[in-house]
Amino acid sequence: MKMQIQLIKDNIKFADEDMKILMGVMQAEATIKKKDYKSLGDLEFKVFSQFGDDGIIQYLAHNLDLKIQTFIEFGVEDYFESNTRFLLQKDNWSGFVMDGSSENMARLKQASLYWKHDLNAQAAFVTRENINQLISAGIADWDGVDILSIDIDGNDYWVWKEIEINPAIVIMEYNSSFGIERAITVPYDPAFNRTKAHSSNLYWGSSLKALYLLALKKGYEFIGCASAGHNAYFVRKDKINDCVRTVSLAKGYVQSKYRDSRDEDGNLTFSSAKERAKILRGLPVFDIELESVVSF
Repeated sequence: MKMQIQLIKDNIKFADEDMKILMGVMQAEATIKKKDYKSLGDLEFKVFSQFGDDGIIQYLAHNLDLKIQTFIEFGVEDYFESNTRFLLQKDNWSGFVMDGSSENMARLKQASLYWKHDLNAQAAFVTRENINQLISAGIADWDGVDILSIDIDGNDYWVWKEIEINPAIVIMEYNSSFGIERAITVPYDPAFNRTKAHSSNLYWGSSLKALYLLALKKGYEFIGCASAGHNAYFVRKDKINDCVRTVSLAKGYVQSKYRDSRDEDGNLTFSSAKERAKILRGLPVFDIELESVVSF
């Protein structure tokens, strides 16, 4: 009975969001023409993404030579709020999504969205040991992947480093509390849990510089960050054209202003950027350039 009630609520929620899609279509038509944008923030609008990523993704999807129209996104929770859902519903892309919660994936599979589109959902806790096997199984019938979006609040750097496919676009969440000067990430732990690792919820992921250096090694160019200071965008070198501009690490970096730090009881503390850095001081981080564990 509980599952049936939740299913009804979910389907009502999806139906109510039809208007959001229609509004998003109009915004997308204007956004994809903004060839003179100054930063990725100029392209932003929100339909289903947490912040303004829907607009950035629409611009890239329609201004790069992407013929396969496929995506992979993991760390999606129940997919109601995600980077790729607008692509799925507006442009009818095919997608493979993963989340560590079986309940979240069950909710998604029960929603009308799931049968109306070519979407494969898998419940899996992603590690660097299993990621390539999961991807191979999830996209077995595909000719390739255009967009990869990673947001797992932990081993993001280590997982991307291990991934063997090279999509045209990679969207990576970074931890701006780690700053811009150092190429650092949390040390690899296959069972990493953001809240258990540190009660503040600030100790996770990697710095933008760490992702930037990894991107260069993998053959990608950095094109900037979303204005919220949460996601970094990388485009494979062979896909760069006159519509998409590369930027330096310093110019593209955005310091986050959202305040999601917690106290030991799990309550929001609304810590500032300087306060967040103090909270992290002394915690172990892996320095990519030094190839060793050091203190933050």
